[in-house]
Amino acid sequence: MLSVLIETSNDEEGLARTLASLVGGAVEGIVRDVVVCDTGSTDQTHRVAEHAGCHYVAAGIAAGIGQAKGDWLLILEPGARLADGWIEAVAAHMARQTMPARFSRARANRAPFLARVFSANRALAEGLVISKRQAAALAKSARSAEALARGLATKRLDAEIWVAPPK
Repeated sequence: MLSVLIETSNDEEGLARTLASLVGGAVEGIVRDVVVCDTGSTDQTHRVAEHAGCHYVAAGIAAGIGQAKGDWLLILEPGARLADGWIEAVAAHMARQTMPARFSRARANRAPFLARVFSANRALAEGLVISKRQAAALAKSARSAEALARGLATKRLDAEIWVAPPK
């Protein structure tokens, strides 16, 4: 089973878009729970999370990992949307792998080459599927979900993600 973690800060609209793309995973039974780790929002992020049935934690990613019920975690940026086919790819990965994995950017969502070269690289832009055990160990020294994801060797999943727009 999979727990989804989303670290937010004034991201009510992006959170709603991300949660909508997870509905299929909940219906199929792969998504066990969704934990919204809020780092000080002043908008209606908490209401969006509560109305969607998410666990809302007013703390960072380490607290969210502690609340997660699944053995595997899917960490996403608010605003990211998973494309069709993600459920099968993630289920197959969890069944046979132990290393973390990331999604591929949707073809229509890829920036031109020079824009990719000169833009800041966000470690969570392509999501992260990671075992809860490994994430908990990394969270001891990471202050955010972005820091936790940075520098990890990952496998590429056969599924796409629509990357969240930069803030």
